[in-house]
Amino acid sequence: MKQERIDRINALARKAKAEGLTAEEIAERDELRKEYIAAVKASLMGHLDNTYLVDEKGNKRPLPRKDQKGSRKV
Repeated sequence: MKQERIDRINALARKAKAEGLTAEEIAERDELRKEYIAAVKASLMGHLDNTYLVDEKGNKRPLPRKDQKGSRKV
């Protein structure tokens, strides 16, 4: 996510605390927040995809993924 978008989120947060937001600004803030959360999730998934578990014998294997319900896929 670009720094300008993060700065805009912060500006809207400051304005919300100080004087409140219009309906258009609330919609913009909600959309920016969704975009930010998606970017954080994508970054986290990228890190987890490159994470390996090493057993006591020194064997490396990728971190197993979980399906949507929370059970492990092996």
